[in-house]
Amino acid sequence: MASETFYSQIATNKRQSILLAVILGLILGVFGFSIGIALGGSASTGVIATLIAVGLAVLLSLGSYFGGDQLVLATSKAREVDPAAAPQLMNVVQEIAIAANIPMPKVYVIDDSAPNAFATGRDPQHASVAVTSGLLEKMDREELQGVLGHELSHVRNYDIRFTLLVGVLVGSVALLSDFFLRYTFWFGGGRRDDREEGGGGGIQAVFMIVALIMAVLAPIASSLVQLAVSRQREYLADASSVELTRNPHGLERALATIASDKEVLEVASRATQHLYFTNPIKKFEARSAGLMSTHPPIVDRINRLRELTGEAPLDPAETQALSGLD
Repeated sequence: MASETFYSQIATNKRQSILLAVILGLILGVFGFSIGIALGGSASTGVIATLIAVGLAVLLSLGSYFGGDQLVLATSKAREVDPAAAPQLMNVVQEIAIAANIPMPKVYVIDDSAPNAFATGRDPQHASVAVTSGLLEKMDREELQGVLGHELSHVRNYDIRFTLLVGVLVGSVALLSDFFLRYTFWFGGGRRDDREEGGGGGIQAVFMIVALIMAVLAPIASSLVQLAVSRQREYLADASSVELTRNPHGLERALATIASDKEVLEVASRATQHLYFTNPIKKFEARSAGLMSTHPPIVDRINRLRELTGEAPLDPAETQALSGLD
């Protein structure tokens, strides 16, 4: 008997993802408030700075919301599929979309021999899914169903919008940090009137120190939260794929096949790597230096799938063969 169902995995991963997003929002708010008091010396300037930080996040969100998907597809050199040229792909996407009760997304192909896929867009009505030519060549139908079930789960679960929100929050924190560090470098954090030296000046000095510490640590912390959110949404999409296809074995085989593949996906970048089915930047590549993985380890993802069916986890030899490849 399976010790956990995909329904319980879905519920757990949703709760954890929402909690992590709330933490990111709190980091942005506290950081903005600290900068406001550090530069203005009063709670009112702290509130104003917080509103500015939130406004920045909203503006960035709007830009990404309406144009982010087309930018990703263009930078990935994806071309829209001719249904007659890829009937099996279109058939599998259609059947998964029906199972997920979402509109048929636009389908794209990336001419690259490395097997991978991603979904993008702002909602199920404006979604696109892209697969590489290598994925179509190296996957059988069940494996293709597992991969596309995962990607269309990102669409159905609104992961494509959720990760956009998280990315904007992280970007806003980074922009605030850069602004504050540059400001304090050039202006020394502002000047205070000698008459203001006292209780107010002391509080301002304390918040200046707090803001400086957060300017260094907040971008790191928010990036770590972003990675945690991304990993939770990958687990969620895996469980949702099993729900849609009723076949964890196809997804498990697809994960193992892609992890073992040595082809390099040239069009992937640090900005788009979190979108893909598995991390497209392999650990043996030079560009992976200093890069933290946006995806859970393949071994963990496979073992979670096996837990759903009550199977034993990967044995040590299988674990060793797949470890460190993703």
